[in-house]
Amino acid sequence: MLGIVLAALPALCVTPAVMAADSAGGSGVTATAETRVIDVDGNAIAYRDIGSSRGTPLLLLNRFRGTMDNWDPKLIDKLATERRVVMFDQPGFARSQGTPQDSLPQFAASAVAVARRLGIEKFDLLGFSMGGTVALQVLLDHPQRVRRAVIAGSAPGHVPGEVPSNVAAGAEVWTVAMKPVNVDEDFLFLFFEQTPTSQRAGREYLARLTQRKDAFAKLVDATAWQAQLKSASAVHTPQTSLLPRLKEIAHPVLVANGRHDIMAPTYASYAMAQALPQGWLKIYPDSGHGFLFQYPDEFGEDVLRFLR
Repeated sequence: MLGIVLAALPALCVTPAVMAADSAGGSGVTATAETRVIDVDGNAIAYRDIGSSRGTPLLLLNRFRGTMDNWDPKLIDKLATERRVVMFDQPGFARSQGTPQDSLPQFAASAVAVARRLGIEKFDLLGFSMGGTVALQVLLDHPQRVRRAVIAGSAPGHVPGEVPSNVAAGAEVWTVAMKPVNVDEDFLFLFFEQTPTSQRAGREYLARLTQRKDAFAKLVDATAWQAQLKSASAVHTPQTSLLPRLKEIAHPVLVANGRHDIMAPTYASYAMAQALPQGWLKIYPDSGHGFLFQYPDEFGEDVLRFLR
């Protein structure tokens, strides 16, 4: 394997056809997967369900301001060759109705509720960026529901350590990340290294997102992402960080990141792998926050191997 491996807006109408949960798993490739809606605690939650019915289902937890349309179809198609893959928009986000949640325990409980509504009692997790922090919260709050987890480009909140790879993101990063609407150049800056190879891979990823005809028909509005930001900021002190609690997690967890992540410092991935009793770490070269979209085939294979 490349790198280093160490142990240690308006909602969709709800119709009877889409209300029925398909517990056997969906079919088709990511770019053409049907968007369905289920009722979860009174909210109309949009989701997509694709892939094989073999093995433990894989639940995807998205990034800050992310929607289902931001998942790389090449990566998800790879995962779906061996797993039933379920992705969804959180309550009040993009295609889903409801009031946006503003705490990590609420986000974690919502993910478990979606799985339960789909008839999934036990699942694997893949959390990207803030979704990785939510995945940690699921592991802490609902350990019996999870078999294995993958934490990608993420952090547990505050991580001590005065090293270059643990430098907090500068003002420019958050100015770009919190623009009312992000354009391609913003994602190339935030998610990919400033090298020709990484930037080229970033443009290829962005092009793949356009394969879906209705991609980005609904975006995450400011009310939702500001609530999301509130939940993330709640763990940004030494007293509130999830890092000291990771020793409580007995599950096998794969932690992965790019070598230079300006959104979630790469050093945080190393700290998590050390703190987790069954933590594994992989760092990908020439890449940043969006390493999983720069290396969709390899990362997909790494995830499938870890989950087998």
